[in-house]
Amino acid sequence: MIIVTDQRSLLPIKKYLLSLKPCAHGGLIRKSSQSYGIPESEILDASASLNPFGTPFEQTCPELDLQELLMTGIEKLEQYPDNRYLEYRKAAAGFVGMGITCENIVPGNGSTEIIRLVAECVIAEGDVVLIPRPTFSEYEMQCGVMGAQIRYVDQDEIFDLEDEILDAVKMIFVCNPNNPTGRLHLKQRIGEFADRCASHRTILFVDEAFIELADPEQTVADLVEDNDYLFIQRSLTKAFAIPGIRMGFGIASSKFACVLNNARLSWNMGCIADTVATALLNMEGGVNSKYLKDSRDFIAQEREFLMNRLSRRGFKPFESSVNYIFVDISELSLDSAELAERMASHGVLIRDCSSFQDIGKDYIRIAIRNRQENERIASTIRQVIYEWGREQAKMQLEENIRVASNCGSMGSNTECDYYPCHFKGQDCTFCFCPFYPCEDARTGGSWVESSSGGQVWSCLNCNIVHEQPTVDELLSVFTAEGLSEESIRKAWNSIMENRL
Repeated sequence: MIIVTDQRSLLPIKKYLLSLKPCAHGGLIRKSSQSYGIPESEILDASASLNPFGTPFEQTCPELDLQELLMTGIEKLEQYPDNRYLEYRKAAAGFVGMGITCENIVPGNGSTEIIRLVAECVIAEGDVVLIPRPTFSEYEMQCGVMGAQIRYVDQDEIFDLEDEILDAVKMIFVCNPNNPTGRLHLKQRIGEFADRCASHRTILFVDEAFIELADPEQTVADLVEDNDYLFIQRSLTKAFAIPGIRMGFGIASSKFACVLNNARLSWNMGCIADTVATALLNMEGGVNSKYLKDSRDFIAQEREFLMNRLSRRGFKPFESSVNYIFVDISELSLDSAELAERMASHGVLIRDCSSFQDIGKDYIRIAIRNRQENERIASTIRQVIYEWGREQAKMQLEENIRVASNCGSMGSNTECDYYPCHFKGQDCTFCFCPFYPCEDARTGGSWVESSSGGQVWSCLNCNIVHEQPTVDELLSVFTAEGLSEESIRKAWNSIMENRL
């Protein structure tokens, strides 16, 4: 008798594929709606980094009629697309400029398919692929399907790799600007590195999916014709805020592009995507069209606003060049997974970055939105931190009451970083005030401006709950009746009101 413990072991597939994890993007809005009972229309998705300026079809200039484009595409439903995609490739070349021709363009059904195509054509099982971390997770996913050995290097080390490493590596990925950090490398630095890679016969895959929303002058597209080891990826779904229509393109030397075009899946773009994408790429000005210039100005303005709102205790936003902000929350007691989940419960989605090459649970990414939505993001963060703080304070307060009921009041906590927060010799049993926020100015408390915007109740000038007689009376109530809304109300009416 043969006992099978894992049915997957019988599958007639490459064994290394068993460890791959599926892409989960795209279902977060519905999942959050189902989990928390929030209508999908009310969920703000700040986890997807799309152009916050809106689609070109929402702008008065240029005037593009989406319905007309869709009808034009629909008219072609009964015929196969022209697999050469000549109009699309010509439009893409004109969009990029810099001497690029249609012979340099590889049409694709979005970024992921383009990454897969290059991996299929370049990577053999066992080849080493180098990925700077943190960065877009689809690089290792698609190369992993080909059986690549994935190696990682820190982002700051990528341009200082030793020659021995470049000799051993088949392909290197550089995301510029990087996702999720938002850092943009200058063209000269990428170009010099591309030359080094070529001298070692190493493919340099430069992902410029967000460059139209950062600084298109930093593209290295003009270098491809003289470098068969350089490949550039562009994505239209980010810049034009239409991820539901999958479209993008690669840029490579005419020799490299010819091979990729021969190898890619036939008819990899449908007639709708082909029609809409061609129209977008043909907008006057290309990467410097009025729409994209206005988008970059809008992003810069809202990025500064949101950066200021995110600069608060426990949050360290990184400087960004594009439409999202990478935030270090390592000094916050909440980790990235719990923070993202609590935000989702309020209808705001942010990106938990723990899935980026296992960098831990200290980082989040927040997409820049319009002013009203950015205000909502900031206010939701404040609300979530407040709610979490109240939960933690309640647990600590309950523990203090338990200890004090057995040993008497706790006295001064001189080891506390904030001691004395009110007066020397204060009793710290109620360090976490059971009445917060009482919003009663008779206590000495008041509303103050928060560093991240809005107002917060401050107890800085309230001493009452730290005075020994008050502590003893409050303890008599809470040790007898426990900590509840009813006992807190009773303690306020019977003790606090008499002292105000």
